[in-house]
Amino acid sequence: MMQLNTLNKKIHKAKKRVGRGIGSGLGKTSGRGAKGQKSRSGVAIKAYEGGQMPLYRRLPKRGFNSLYKKEKNVAINLDKISKLIDAKKLDTSKSIDLRKYLLSLKAPKKIKVKVLGTGDLKVKVSILADQFSKSAQAKIEKAGGSVELVK
Repeated sequence: MMQLNTLNKKIHKAKKRVGRGIGSGLGKTSGRGAKGQKSRSGVAIKAYEGGQMPLYRRLPKRGFNSLYKKEKNVAINLDKISKLIDAKKLDTSKSIDLRKYLLSLKAPKKIKVKVLGTGDLKVKVSILADQFSKSAQAKIEKAGGSVELVK
């Protein structure tokens, strides 16, 4: 059985005491060379990798964020809308503003919403969006609902 008093005594290696005279081998400049920014204390040259090409320059450049970015088009099908209504996430008593709903889900601020006609709508509902496909508009009106375009 191993006990604390039987462990090897020299666990920690003695630290090098720099700047303690010529005989220590690291006297005078303490192994930092002479003069210049790197010989001073408190200096770390950011992103400098000893002459190796820095990481931020090894990676490829990728695009930029335009201040004048166009709106993003978001398409939503009728079957998705009917699932959201069934899950009680959309209120059918008043008109449904799809843009406001998507913004509440942390969608990008500049979006245009288009309703597409895949799927069926069984509930009478008024939907507010930027665009509607002809089939979507026909299906919403067939269910007794109405279509409103955002101005």
